[in-house]
Amino acid sequence: MQETAYAKMNLALHVRRRRDDGYHELETLFAFVDAGDTLSAKPAEADRVTTVGEFAGGIHDPFDNLVAKALSVLPRTGGLDITLEKLLPVAAGLGGGSADAGAVFRLVEALHGLPDDWQARAAKLGADVPCCVRSETVIGQGTGTELEPIESDLAGMPVLLVNPRVPLSTGPVFKAWDGQDRGALPQGSAKEIALAGRNDLEAPAAQLCPAIVQILDALKADNPWLARMSGSGATCFALYDTLEARDAAQECLNKDHPDWWTLAGKLR
Repeated sequence: MQETAYAKMNLALHVRRRRDDGYHELETLFAFVDAGDTLSAKPAEADRVTTVGEFAGGIHDPFDNLVAKALSVLPRTGGLDITLEKLLPVAAGLGGGSADAGAVFRLVEALHGLPDDWQARAAKLGADVPCCVRSETVIGQGTGTELEPIESDLAGMPVLLVNPRVPLSTGPVFKAWDGQDRGALPQGSAKEIALAGRNDLEAPAAQLCPAIVQILDALKADNPWLARMSGSGATCFALYDTLEARDAAQECLNKDHPDWWTLAGKLR
């Protein structure tokens, strides 16, 4: 069996008040690219996880990653031998580990079904994991685990992801945020929310990783429909009206900045 761990994007991310538990109230528009890490699985006597691929080195303990943790919280008979091909950068604002866990949930669902409380089990693994299980465009609130369906008028839109190959952890980015509540997520369709929204973590992330500004400037030079940072960075994205415009932008970036990682796809 094989599953793609679809790259997660925050088309908009509004950071609101600090909660009593120390976390911040978030309002975000999640979307997913039709590409990402690849998980291959086969039945086994016991669970086993092997990590390969360009970014496998970013996972220092394969038995402590979210693939292994997802396997541990799902009841089933028999084990799974999973090979994770890590194609997405680690600590990149793409929900890589959460997307991997979401793919595990789908693998287990196909074989055994999921328990009724799967969403709660997913939330215990991380705030982005519940939305990654279905990998559909959705509004997230609370810490990101409270999901509200929204019909997407962005499906199929060409997207380009760019990362400077600089890991950026979420904690320091939140710590660098100025704490100012700049208002709620806009209302409307997915397109309207994305266009009128913002990413409140973009400025603090750019303080810690100046390459973000360089990437956004390069993306905006090609006049995409929208260019913004995803999550807590450092990956940025651009949305285009045509595949030709996306591919031309990727070709130009790969030529001018061969040290940057890029991924071209479409929104699911």
